Amino acid sequence: MSAMSRIEREKKAHNLFTRFEGNPILTADHWPYAANAVFNPAAAQLDGQTLLLVRVEDMRGFSHLTVARSPNGLTDWTVDSEPTMTADPSTHEERWGLEDPRIVWLEEQKQFAVTYVSFSEGGPIVSLAITKNFRTFARLGGLLPPEDKDACLFPRRFDGRFALIHRPIVRGEAHIWISFSPDLKHWGDHQLLIPTRAAYWDCHRVGLACQPIETPQGWLIFYHGVRSTTAGQIYRTGLALLDLQRPWKLLRRSDEWILGPHAQYERVGDVGDVVFPTGATVNKETDELRLYYGAADCTVAVATTRMTDLLDYISASPEVDD
Repeated sequence: MSAMSRIEREKKAHNLFTRFEGNPILTADHWPYAANAVFNPAAAQLDGQTLLLVRVEDMRGFSHLTVARSPNGLTDWTVDSEPTMTADPSTHEERWGLEDPRIVWLEEQKQFAVTYVSFSEGGPIVSLAITKNFRTFARLGGLLPPEDKDACLFPRRFDGRFALIHRPIVRGEAHIWISFSPDLKHWGDHQLLIPTRAAYWDCHRVGLACQPIETPQGWLIFYHGVRSTTAGQIYRTGLALLDLQRPWKLLRRSDEWILGPHAQYERVGDVGDVVFPTGATVNKETDELRLYYGAADCTVAVATTRMTDLLDYISASPEVDD
């Protein structure tokens, strides 16, 4: 463990990420059809390009998902001419739209898994689709009962079981949980993973941010935390580390937030004071991680950091007692 005082750690947390000077990288003005807002994108690398699966809110207030591609992950975005994934209005599960996707590559299946929120009559449901090309999708439907969201699969199995991070509402409480399945259909062994913390910046709600990221030290987990104030809610981003072979074991968790609303486009929008990451890419050759996020529920932005710095920081963060 790196020797680092609380003051040093707070300074490092404050300076971990650098916002791209061209932010926001995607707005409703980039869209080839009418949209109110574009935000909360999942991210993947495909065919030498960065692919974002973006939540698009239409003029009714319903959302769908649309692909945007870039050769460098920062500029020159090409947006699909029409929605990539839309809700099926004939199902109760998707009656009011699709929201907030996350993407992982399932190496064993040689396919991408897209978890997203289906907004049903009973509330938000975690749903799953499988694709190889982000043009055609096999929809596997809802995984767990409502109210549940902020979900993503791990890219590989553990002792033969798939693992899912998600955020159910239980007794009015909003903590991060992990569940397991032998077949992506039947889920059990539900365990509390990352709870809210009284009086901290993440005291009212927590939820998974981007997809889990595998490192030699463990699984890096970005998560959003919410604190309610007299002026409204503030969405910030924290970091945690899970055991590599036992992802239900939380090893370390940042005391501090590492990215919060600061820029004008993060503080002013349809929902102010929101930084909401849902996708990340890692370049192993350059040691760079790019974190893609929704800003103020209105636009898409990106911030960058070095993986080495992230791991140094989380290694110096407090250990979590069993």
